[in-house]
Amino acid sequence: MAYVSGSAGGSDGDRFASLVERVAQHRDRAAFVALFDHFAPRLNAHLRRMGADAAVAEEIAQEVMVVLWRKAALFDRTKSSVATWLYRIARNRRIDLLRHDRSALIDAEDPALQPSGVPAPDDGIDARTREDKVRVAMALLPPDQLALVRLAFFDGLSHSEIATREGLPLGTVKSRIRLAFGRLRKQLETDAAIDVD
Repeated sequence: MAYVSGSAGGSDGDRFASLVERVAQHRDRAAFVALFDHFAPRLNAHLRRMGADAAVAEEIAQEVMVVLWRKAALFDRTKSSVATWLYRIARNRRIDLLRHDRSALIDAEDPALQPSGVPAPDDGIDARTREDKVRVAMALLPPDQLALVRLAFFDGLSHSEIATREGLPLGTVKSRIRLAFGRLRKQLETDAAIDVD
């Protein structure tokens, strides 16, 4: 099962396998950073799609990358791709957490399991209003920042992938995305203050 499009075989698969081997043999931090930048966000997104909440998905993704750092020597490129190896570790870790987490037991009286009432007519309007405000705030971003935000959050690219694709230094990508979020936050807070007045 290929979890990361295009990375299970071919040159990407070989490149990732070589990076893992560099981590195993030389404790190569640059190789680890490249692997982390590529796989951590994908593992996180995959776990979220499988139903893990944001905090658990982040925790498991981090743990998987720690396993990669500590046990890179166990990886065998003849048995699986790096993606398959890491996703299997993530899946097993999630299963372990579910088995040991007593809070995962279903409580029939849990209000979250009760049928929800009919949504208030204002709920849909509020959601659309928020979406419209976010769209307007994004449209006010400088084009260079907007392009990077789209690549990161709509196309799911890591900061390193964006830097390579756009021919920009990694620090510039991170800085522009951080500036974009600052502008978005400020614009949305301004809109919220106007709504209250």
